[in-house]
Amino acid sequence: MNYRVREYADSDAETIHDLTLAAIRTVGLAGYSQAQVDAWAARHSSADRLRERVHSGHIVFVTVDADDKAVAYSLLEPDGHLDMLYCHPDHTRQGLADKVLARAEYHARGLGLAKLYTEASELARPAFERAGYVVTERRDFTIDHDGQSVPIHNFAMEKTLS
Repeated sequence: MNYRVREYADSDAETIHDLTLAAIRTVGLAGYSQAQVDAWAARHSSADRLRERVHSGHIVFVTVDADDKAVAYSLLEPDGHLDMLYCHPDHTRQGLADKVLARAEYHARGLGLAKLYTEASELARPAFERAGYVVTERRDFTIDHDGQSVPIHNFAMEKTLS
C-alpha cells in the first residue's frame, strides 16, 4: 500500500481517535493485561482532547493511506515531547511508526530542539529504539479505572539531536 506522512487536519480527529482505541484494544494486549488495556483506553475518551492540543500549538504528524485516511500518527509538543505514537492494527508492520517518527524528528530539528523525549509503551519501545531513542528508565505507575488502581508501566526514552 502507498502511504505518506502529512500534518493533521481537523477532519482527521475522529479517525485518529478511533485508530488510537483500536491500537490500544488490539495491539495493546500483546504487552499488557486486559485490565491494563481497559484502563489505558479509558484515558482516550474523545477526539476533543486531540483537537484542543492541536489548537494549543502541538503538531500532529499523520500517516495516511491512498485514500488520505489516517492510519498512524504522533503528536509533537513544542518542548520536544513526542506523545501518542499509534498505528491502526490493520496497518502494523509496514514501517509507519518509523515514517512518522522521522517526520517529527525532521520538524524538531527545524525548530532547533536539542532533544526529543517520550514515554513509550512496551509495544512502541522497539519503534523508538529503531529511531535512535534510548531508555532512561522504566516507569511503573497506576491508572485509576472502574474503582481500581491498575498498575501499568512504560519507558521514559530520549534522543539527542545534533
